Amino acid sequence: MIGHGSRVLLFLPVYALEDKLAADTPVQVTFASHHPPHMALKRIQKVWIRVAWLTSRKSRTLDGTLRLPAAQDLLATTATIMGPPDSPYAGGVFFLLIHFPTDYPFKPPKVNFTTKIYHPNINSNGSICLDILRDQWSPALTISKVLLSICSMLTDPNPDDPLVPEIAHIYKTDRARYESTAREWTRKYA
Repeated sequence: MIGHGSRVLLFLPVYALEDKLAADTPVQVTFASHHPPHMALKRIQKVWIRVAWLTSRKSRTLDGTLRLPAAQDLLATTATIMGPPDSPYAGGVFFLLIHFPTDYPFKPPKVNFTTKIYHPNINSNGSICLDILRDQWSPALTISKVLLSICSMLTDPNPDDPLVPEIAHIYKTDRARYESTAREWTRKYA
């Protein structure tokens, strides 16, 4: 129960019902109760209500943290994801900014890494080349599915649709060098 103008910190797992994940790490959500009347904010509120409902179910979770900020900017949130253990990003903690457009969920959120990362599908500004954040977006997609897709992309880059062609070329032609550099950047920046 949230009173007018209050902020509540929920320590909740984000569940992906269709996805088979190995981790059982809780996700933290900060929630402000006074929302302007935007379609996007109604959907965002539904996301957090769904997260709360799913906490009672036995399922697997996504490693990471989601924070919905106070009333200053309810269309922005931050996320933290852990580098997947079976990738050169293992052990890293990566921060992302998520901006919801006012016509969300009909338009995809804009997601950017704020942590520097060496990856063919993520540029130096943190922009992410991921089909579900562009032309393959569907209003049925959830933020947890977006974050799962980003984690999957860390494990399995798509060098055929790169945002950084030079890194994609190294990935295709010298995998050991790519993985070594990605591990080095992870140690240094994440």
